[in-house]
Amino acid sequence: MPSTLCRCPMHRCVAVAFSFAGALLGASVASAQPPRDTVVPYDPRQCASCAGWNLPHAPVRIVGNTYYVGTDGLSALLVTSPAGHVLIDGGLPESAPHILANIAALGFQARDVKVILNSHDHYDHAGGIAMLARATGATVMASAPSARTLRAGRALPSDPQYAEALPFPAVPQVQEFADGDTVRVGPLALVAHLTPGHTLGGTTWSWRACEGTGAQARCHEVVYADSQTPISDDTFRYSGDARYPRAAEDFARGHQRLASMRCDILITPHPGATNLWARLAARDSAAADGPALVDPQACVRYAAGARLALRNRLATERPR
Repeated sequence: MPSTLCRCPMHRCVAVAFSFAGALLGASVASAQPPRDTVVPYDPRQCASCAGWNLPHAPVRIVGNTYYVGTDGLSALLVTSPAGHVLIDGGLPESAPHILANIAALGFQARDVKVILNSHDHYDHAGGIAMLARATGATVMASAPSARTLRAGRALPSDPQYAEALPFPAVPQVQEFADGDTVRVGPLALVAHLTPGHTLGGTTWSWRACEGTGAQARCHEVVYADSQTPISDDTFRYSGDARYPRAAEDFARGHQRLASMRCDILITPHPGATNLWARLAARDSAAADGPALVDPQACVRYAAGARLALRNRLATERPR
C-alpha cells in the first residue's frame, strides 16, 4: 500500500507518492527477518527514570481511531485505518516489545503499520523505532534534523542535552518531511508542525479523529504536542549557545504556534505532562469534576506553561 507525503505551500497540496518497497528497500528486507528483539535496558546509573517510564500500561482508545499503545511513562500512539496505520514514537529500546504487544492486544497486525513518526529524537522517544521498523516493515519519517540523529543513533551537538543524552539503536533509512507536510496513509492525514527548542527537529502532529458516521459523527482535532521543556546538559545556555544559537527563539515561535492550533484533545510524549491518565479516568467514570479529556483550551495552557518555564530558565542564566 503506497502512502503519500503532501506538501502544502499556500494551502495547495502537491502529492509526492512513494512506495514502501521501493523507497525503503533496506527496511523491507529487514522486515522479512525475525526482529532482533533482545534488548538490554539502560543501566539505572545512566537513566534513573527509565525503569519507571517503561512500566507496562494496557492499550487504551483515546478517541475514534486513535489509541495509546505506549508504556506508563512514554507515549506511543497508533492511528488506524483499513488501509494501514500510523505509529507515533517508539519509547525506549526496551519499550518496543511492549508497544508491539499492545498493538496486538487491540486486534491490529504489526505488519499493517505503514508509517512510523517521531516527536523528537531522544532515546526515550526514538529508542524503540529501529526495532519497531524491523517488526512492521514501516517507513520511518522524521524532520531533517531528527532524521540525522535517528540515522546516527545518538544525539548531535546541537541538542541542548547532548552531553547527557544516551545512544540508541540507529535507524538507517529515514524519509524526511518538511514543516507543514501532510503524511497520508489511506484516509489518514497527519500534519507536521515543527516546534523545535527541546531539540532542533522537534515536531508536533495533528489530525482529526471521528466517532460515529454521517450526521451522527463527532470529530475532534487531536494534537500530539512535542515536549516544550527547556532542559539541557550542564554547559548549554538557552540565552545563547554556539551549539544551537536560536534555541530560545525557536521555543518562542513554537509556543505561539501551539497556542494558535485547533486543539480538542492534547497528548504529549510524556503522558504525565498533560495529566493524561487522570483525564482518561474521568472520561471513563463520567466524573463531572475530573479533568476533561476534550478541552479546546488545552494547547493554549500548554503553551503558556512552556513560556513560563522558558522565562524562568533564561532568568537563571547569566550572560557569558
